[in-house]
Amino acid sequence: MVVLHVLFEHAAGYALYAVREVEEIGMLLPQVEESVLSLGKFNSMVSLAAFFPFKSAQAALENMNAISEGVVHADLKLFLETNLPLSGKKKAILGVSDAKIGAALQEEFTISIQTGGAVAEITRGVRLHFHSLVKGLTAQAASKAQLGLGHSYSRAKVKFNVNRADNMIIQSIALLDQLDKDINTFSMRVREWYGYHFPELIKIVSENSMYCRLAQLIGNRKELSEESLESLEEVVMDSAKAQAILDASRSSMGMDISPIDLINIERFSNRVVSLAAYRLELQEYLRSKMSQVAPNLAALIGEVVGARLISHAGSLTNLAKYPASTVQILGAEKALFRALKTRGNTPKYGLIFHSTFIGRAAAKNKGRISRYLANKCTIASRIDCFSEVPTSVFGDKLREQVEERLSFYETGEVPRKNVDVMKEAVKEASDVASEIKRKLEKKEKKRKKREKKLQELAANGETNGEQEVEDGDTPVAKKKKKKQVAEEAEEAEAVETPAKKKKKQKAEDVEETTDNGMEETQVPAKKKKRKTETLAAEAAEETPEAVMSEKKKKKKKRD
Repeated sequence: MVVLHVLFEHAAGYALYAVREVEEIGMLLPQVEESVLSLGKFNSMVSLAAFFPFKSAQAALENMNAISEGVVHADLKLFLETNLPLSGKKKAILGVSDAKIGAALQEEFTISIQTGGAVAEITRGVRLHFHSLVKGLTAQAASKAQLGLGHSYSRAKVKFNVNRADNMIIQSIALLDQLDKDINTFSMRVREWYGYHFPELIKIVSENSMYCRLAQLIGNRKELSEESLESLEEVVMDSAKAQAILDASRSSMGMDISPIDLINIERFSNRVVSLAAYRLELQEYLRSKMSQVAPNLAALIGEVVGARLISHAGSLTNLAKYPASTVQILGAEKALFRALKTRGNTPKYGLIFHSTFIGRAAAKNKGRISRYLANKCTIASRIDCFSEVPTSVFGDKLREQVEERLSFYETGEVPRKNVDVMKEAVKEASDVASEIKRKLEKKEKKRKKREKKLQELAANGETNGEQEVEDGDTPVAKKKKKKQVAEEAEEAEAVETPAKKKKKQKAEDVEETTDNGMEETQVPAKKKKRKTETLAAEAAEETPEAVMSEKKKKKKKRD
């Protein structure tokens, strides 16, 4: 007896459903398809065998990533080993919705896998009634789990997208093509608008951006004079053209124009000039991006054509997977299918026609050189896609080979063998790669040193800050002590008699004379203290004598 089990992957966990005897043909009838919508009828046909809830949102994301890549996760393996009857009288058939994961499960468990047909209908019913079939799970909780997993899955896909750099190239080449169209359209509008006032300028200046700059510079043609000849020469870069513009402005048959109309024309031409300047910047950005992502393809066929090939293929990886025959006609799909339909001649080239090689080849050799160039483009794209260190060595060598093949078609000069050229390229590429690695290591060392220094400085700054905080208390105390000493000294001076002051002045005079007479030497602190002590003692001995002499004088006066 055969028992059908259906595996259903949900954001909440894995569910295994046992399906009662079902007729394959009967399941596809419209009446049965409608009965799936009814929970009662569906429940009588399908029952939940086992359910394995995910432990966390991270576990759910890991499992879903594994399923999307066609890999059997450890959780899924354990769940099926535990709940699926692999041995016994009843033969188990596992129904899965995705054929990719079905093939991986068949290799893992060696059981028969069924996809599509009745399984698809049962999966549709399970998806509809999932929250009702699993006990303890509400519709709100199931929808929340789905929303959370959907956000995290999408975020992970965007974050770890291998074609991140390719996307920038695709967007920039699309914008470059759009800018070309817009600048051309706007320039024609400026020509038509300003042509009413100065129609002769269209014949003299044919370039669009130059015409817009001139329209911006000239304004009213009647105001042009010999003084504005230098500024015209700067824009046109030709003295003869500048003189022709000046002469034409004097004898122009254009109509007069109001100042407000001129202001609008000048504004619009200014926009066109700024767009042209931005286009040049964008082209430079595309060149730098191509040198990082696909240097060999850019060196071989040019940045713009290489970017168009990547854009048309979808990514550099897709372009690397294409055979040379597909790369040759990439961009000429309409012509190819039209030729197949009408049994006419198929196209010889697509986007690679814009490269210089095909334009330089003779008419009879265009198909041959396009086939050879497509072959080399495929090699360059594969090297760019799968090489670790991006270098343009192979691209330069492949370009040389195409040049040699072109000269062979024209002159018959035998080109070098591919083996010899590739040996040279491998040798040069290894040298360049080692040099790049050495530079990167140097940069890394410098960065680490810089980080170390910054950490040390930060640590020193913290310690200094702590010391400053500690020292911040001491100066206050020192200042207080100094103030106290100064106050005491003032009090002592106030108490001192005039005689004492005189003695002090004498002592200071003595010290000054000794200081001037002797050479400047560093006197130890102890000697200075001794000197001050002796001077103080002398002053103390002399003061009583001075007091006694004053008393005697007073007595004599009284007598």
